[in-house]
Amino acid sequence: MYRWMAGAVVLAGIALGGPAGAQDKTTMSIVTGGTGGVYYPLGGGLASLLTKYVPGWNATVEVTGGSVANLQLIGSKKAEIAFTMADAALDAQEGQDKFKGNKVPQKLLAVLYPNIMHVVSVEGTGITKMADLKGRRVSTGSPGSATEVMAFRVIEAAGLDKDKDMKRERLGVAESTNAVKDKKIEAYFWVGGLPTAGVTDLAATPGTKLALIDHEATVDGMNKKYGPLYAAGVIPAGTYPGQTKEAKVATVWNLLVVHESMPDDVAYKIVKTVFDHRDEWALVHAEAKNVKMENQKQANSPIKWHPGAVKFFKEKSANIM
Repeated sequence: MYRWMAGAVVLAGIALGGPAGAQDKTTMSIVTGGTGGVYYPLGGGLASLLTKYVPGWNATVEVTGGSVANLQLIGSKKAEIAFTMADAALDAQEGQDKFKGNKVPQKLLAVLYPNIMHVVSVEGTGITKMADLKGRRVSTGSPGSATEVMAFRVIEAAGLDKDKDMKRERLGVAESTNAVKDKKIEAYFWVGGLPTAGVTDLAATPGTKLALIDHEATVDGMNKKYGPLYAAGVIPAGTYPGQTKEAKVATVWNLLVVHESMPDDVAYKIVKTVFDHRDEWALVHAEAKNVKMENQKQANSPIKWHPGAVKFFKEKSANIM
């Protein structure tokens, strides 16, 4: 699982800087998401921190389809660290939905930040509420993404049929934004941190007024069917250019997970690096500031703690149960 390579360090896609040495390195792959989301810059920042602060380590970041693909890579031991949403992680643990017959044995390193579901359109489409998506051209996220998992659940809880009630595309956030600009779709789903670069891009487009669709009413229905994974939240006014009112939305926690076979000392070093250098991590993306000690609660994750993480939190006298 842990690969070794000789030679200079291969820098992460987004670098914070750090020394490189011509010596054997433990190579560790961090799987994230698309370049227009938040997982990718955070993953690049984490890779740089691990390379910089853990002697003998070379961490790299990979672009992927998102949570589902990341968990599959963890399950096949083709990656070491994965960003994922809690709902996708639970499906993987239980061998459900996209993981049917392929359970992923995983452990939790850290609860990250709340992932915010965006239902995105623009003024002029006539889409102002979830019911208006009926008969429209809508992207529900890229294949292998947790956006797709949660989008299907939001649509279902809103009383719509994802296959019959809309013309559905499967695009990532950057591709969805371009498709809205080109009038190829009229709305899209995206679940990510605040702000997400792809949504900012759409909101900043001249002649375009962003429309974020409220959907917090779907939370109770999703929790009733899938378990207590979701919560109501808001996208505050001003998060995106020209956004003059808050959007009432559904949220789910993001997690940092690894294969259950990861050695305790390796897991410990990852968690220690995350929390000892969190402020430096936040220079890459502000969502790192929301990786808080007080959020490290088992109640926020369906995945059990890795013993290496437990050791670190015990040293900090944190109550994680």
